[in-house]
Amino acid sequence: MADFTMEKGADGVAVITWNVAARSMNVLTREAYALVDALIDDALADPAVKGIVLTSGKETFAGGMDLNTLASISAEAGDDPAQALFDFTMGGHRVLRKLERAGMDARTNTGGKPVAVAITGTCAGIGTEIALACHRRFMADNPKARIGLPEILVGLFPGGGGTTRYSRMVGAMAAAPVLLEGKMLDPKAARAAQLIDEVVAPDALLARAREWVLSATDADIVKPWDQKGWKMPGGAPYHPAGFMTFVGASAMVGGKTKGVYPAARALLSAVYEGALVDFDTALRIEARWFTHILMHPSSSAMIRSLFLNKEALEKGANRPALPDEKVTKLGVIGAGMMGAGIAYVSANAGIEVVLIDATQDAADRGRAHAEGLLDKGLKRGNVTPEKKAGVLGRIHATTDYAALGGCDLIVEAVFEDPRVKAEVTRKVLASVGADCIFATNTSTLPIGDLAKASDRPDQFIGIHFFSPVDKMALVEIIRGAKTGDRAVAKALDYVRQIRKTPIVVNDARFFYANRCIIPYINEGIRMVAEGVAPALIENAAKLLGMPLGPLQLVDETSIDLGVKIARATKAAMGADYPDDAVDAVLFWMADQGRLGRKSKSGFYAYDAAGKREGLWEGLATRYHVADKQPDLIEVQHRLMFIQTLEAVRALEQGVLTDIREGDVGAILGWGFAPWSGGPFSWLDMLGTPYAADRCEQLAAHHGARFACPALLRDMADKGQSFYGRFGVKPQAA
Repeated sequence: MADFTMEKGADGVAVITWNVAARSMNVLTREAYALVDALIDDALADPAVKGIVLTSGKETFAGGMDLNTLASISAEAGDDPAQALFDFTMGGHRVLRKLERAGMDARTNTGGKPVAVAITGTCAGIGTEIALACHRRFMADNPKARIGLPEILVGLFPGGGGTTRYSRMVGAMAAAPVLLEGKMLDPKAARAAQLIDEVVAPDALLARAREWVLSATDADIVKPWDQKGWKMPGGAPYHPAGFMTFVGASAMVGGKTKGVYPAARALLSAVYEGALVDFDTALRIEARWFTHILMHPSSSAMIRSLFLNKEALEKGANRPALPDEKVTKLGVIGAGMMGAGIAYVSANAGIEVVLIDATQDAADRGRAHAEGLLDKGLKRGNVTPEKKAGVLGRIHATTDYAALGGCDLIVEAVFEDPRVKAEVTRKVLASVGADCIFATNTSTLPIGDLAKASDRPDQFIGIHFFSPVDKMALVEIIRGAKTGDRAVAKALDYVRQIRKTPIVVNDARFFYANRCIIPYINEGIRMVAEGVAPALIENAAKLLGMPLGPLQLVDETSIDLGVKIARATKAAMGADYPDDAVDAVLFWMADQGRLGRKSKSGFYAYDAAGKREGLWEGLATRYHVADKQPDLIEVQHRLMFIQTLEAVRALEQGVLTDIREGDVGAILGWGFAPWSGGPFSWLDMLGTPYAADRCEQLAAHHGARFACPALLRDMADKGQSFYGRFGVKPQAA
């Protein structure tokens, strides 16, 4: 079946329907672009056609461009991929410009055929750009639907005309939240933002679009920028008001991106330069900047990790080839913040949940957590009373383990105490069927050790959620030495059900995410002990694109938790323990009662309401700031390499088996510099020869923790990249 089909009605309205048969959402490909171009030509040339309505054959309208298309164009182009990408982009502009002009006379702006779009549901990326080229935009009144231009979130910007059209529609200032933040808006908010013109009842959507097409006049279909005397809303760059807008926008982009996200700067350049010229020239400028970004290593890495690799993992790239293992009834043991969050996201996904705690009050509080989240959704308008009732109706809070009968998956989320976990494991296994998979939610304890409490170690697995569960996208699935394939398949299918992104790692201390983020925190604390200015440490991290500096991060996770982890790690490692210098600072802070945000005192100072005010000046009384400070790059490299080398060691030791999981997991799990595409993508940007040499320099100055892993040295000597050596992986069923 063709992606686009056209039906010419007796009323003279040609309805072009977008329906990609092989996809759950419509995405645009090269072939589909050519097809819709031909259909537009047909409709415009046919005298019986009075106008056109674009719509979708699905409940949603569009999910955007198929980014594999851009990758294939680049790969096929040989020595000149930039020209090929520019030509493709300009080809898209030509099609949408043809739709926009709709056959009207170039001199008089008359004689064109009205074009409306009937947006059935969620519309993103190129779908929204197509809609902006139409003369009237109608959207179904569906509170779940969203429309926007989220390309900036994967390292791009709207390059199908959306940047130029939308900024000219509403002005640069009003366009900023949609273009620079990638906000997806519900129908009512989208109408206020002028992304759409009318919100219509779903069953009347197509009829209303037809009605408008048949009644539209020449004046209704001429875009503002094609009219004589058009001026940019809010002022062009050379206008006093516009000048201030663009100065402010430049400062805002610099402040928010810290200079590490090239797409935001390119978008602003396209808007600024485009506003100085006519519309068609502005489209060429947009295409030029879009091509520049497509060729930028940061954007390529972000697209690969945050779109292609993320999508592959969510589709089960590393799933064992076994029958469907979707969860029908879930048991959650422990109704604290973690267990309550797991219960909520599971019930929200339509899964029946039994939530167990030691007392009924505790179990009820866990259910109440879900109710609180749903009430917030009610206030925001994205949760209905019916949905709230349905979700809460699927959470059964109890103390009775007998209620676990019929569960096909258990997630244990009790205290990080092996004895407590073992006791709970035995109680659960006595209450569930022989086929039930048992998962422990742990961030530090080895799965192999915890599995000893089970007489079914092949059905025992780790599922590590990140806090807060309802907001964090990553789930780390930990495979123990005896974990069977069915347990892995069950865990992956469950994570897919709750609409999160899974990575599968093998059992080892701290697994993957924590083994990388703890050294990052420790390196920051270690630098405090060395006399490096805390402000330099924190700002160096933020200028890398890390969401939090290491000192702020330890405040957020709590200093006493850091102390607990340090003591447990030292007990396990004995004489090999490397972080005594870190512990001196951490333990002293704990002794001062400065436990982080929860105590309103840590490396940062907080006001009475718990709002962070700035770095704690008292830290300098114990750890004096040295007169001579290191270079910014030196601090940044310490913070980046200490995480990245741990990722390489995880791959080297077989904890990671797929670098895609390493990159995606790093970005989603702890916010590793998203612009880089993840630690392995970053090393590929640097080049393994430089990375290996830099490791040796850092090791010489700062210690063996920066020693170059044998794998990295081998790759450097061979001139290999990580995606060149490990990037091609057969797709699992």
